[in-house]
Amino acid sequence: MKKLDSTVLARRANQIKEELRQKLRKQYKQVIDLYWGDSHAAGVKPLSFVRQVLAACLYPDLVNSNTLPVDVRQRAQRLLGECAGGSVGSYTATAGIPEIVQRISEFITKRDGGVPSDPENIYISPGSQWALANILKVLVNSAASPRTGVLTPGPCYPLTNFTIKGLGGVTVPYYLSEEPGWELQVEELHRALDSAKGVCNPVALYVINPGNPAGYVQSRKTMQEVIRFASEKRLFLLADEVYQECVHGEKSEFLSYKRVLSEMGPPLSDTVELASFHSASKGFMGECGLRGGYVELVNLDPDVVKCIYKLFSTDSCAPVLSQIALDLMTSPPQPGDPSYPLYSEETQHIKTMMVHNVKRVFEVLNSLPGFSCQPVEGGAFAFPRLHLPPKAIQKAKEMEMEPDLFYCMRLLEEAGVLVKPGMANGPKEGTHHIRFCIMTPEETMEEILSSMSSFHTQFMKDFS
Repeated sequence: MKKLDSTVLARRANQIKEELRQKLRKQYKQVIDLYWGDSHAAGVKPLSFVRQVLAACLYPDLVNSNTLPVDVRQRAQRLLGECAGGSVGSYTATAGIPEIVQRISEFITKRDGGVPSDPENIYISPGSQWALANILKVLVNSAASPRTGVLTPGPCYPLTNFTIKGLGGVTVPYYLSEEPGWELQVEELHRALDSAKGVCNPVALYVINPGNPAGYVQSRKTMQEVIRFASEKRLFLLADEVYQECVHGEKSEFLSYKRVLSEMGPPLSDTVELASFHSASKGFMGECGLRGGYVELVNLDPDVVKCIYKLFSTDSCAPVLSQIALDLMTSPPQPGDPSYPLYSEETQHIKTMMVHNVKRVFEVLNSLPGFSCQPVEGGAFAFPRLHLPPKAIQKAKEMEMEPDLFYCMRLLEEAGVLVKPGMANGPKEGTHHIRFCIMTPEETMEEILSSMSSFHTQFMKDFS
């Protein structure tokens, strides 16, 4: 019998919100929703500089008023000058406004310690997942026999797995090692590749750094091992790096796969094929609704690049406002600019909030029997493990639910907290997890941890 999936949780959450609007009595006054990785929806305020520039681009009369800081008006004027007809309502080049693509290239070069970035290899897209889906269309041959395979992490961002399967491909899971902090071990990559024999033909390796949903940040050593493996097995490397701003661990540092590959030198730096992805939806900007991302291609055959260009051309261009958001993300205010003090204050507030939240999540959840949570070194999610009593697992089975979905449904009903069951992320068989966004104001996180603690204690008591 097919078990219920996590959509039943979202539907029930909407029903409860409606019941609360109708003044139906509950033990809580609202549903606190940390299901999605949407920081603005979770209560984080948008960055003032970003919204001011966007406002002036949408309503150019603001450029000539004294309402906004002078550097905001100057930036908006420059961006409008780079748009056809001086309007954000115009089409742009397929890969994006050339001047913005150039500045993204300069950002990448600076980020990577001087490793050159060619703007001809950068494509702006309506979200990083849109770009990833188009690269996968090139890699996955739906008519191939055996079918095309892509190695993906367990746990993984589920949309990537859905996209691969939807294109007719096969996902080949390699499982991250939870106890050492969700470590990617090269031995597991070899095991996963061996498991694909006779099932599919693996052509690519997908990595997420910093992790989603598991909040790891890969070390240079790990990345070097991954690159050597990809080279040895002739796999195309797909690097999802959208949470690169979100690094919370004191000893953790984000390094791009492109930088590590380049610094390994020839022949690897000249031969390993790489596509890396970034987004305006994540990090301090958090502009999920604007749908802006980009992909940078490394070491691809020119004929393949032409094919990718044609695929991107089918959508004309990314939304102009999302292109502007990417420009503001990669070229933020600098010291001495009028907007810099407020921008620095707002981004530092988000950093401090995240560090506080990851510390509290680790402390509180690990103090509860039946929970274990690895340190969240990066990203925007906690992915703690549930060690559920046999009676709870049996009850879930009777209700035709996975155990983690059953737990999340009870948490929603009794505490008004909406989190995501980890089953959708494909963790190792026999383990149960929940995922929730930690990019939320400190007071909201404290309220959630208090509600979860009370609920969890009673839940474990009920099913002991």
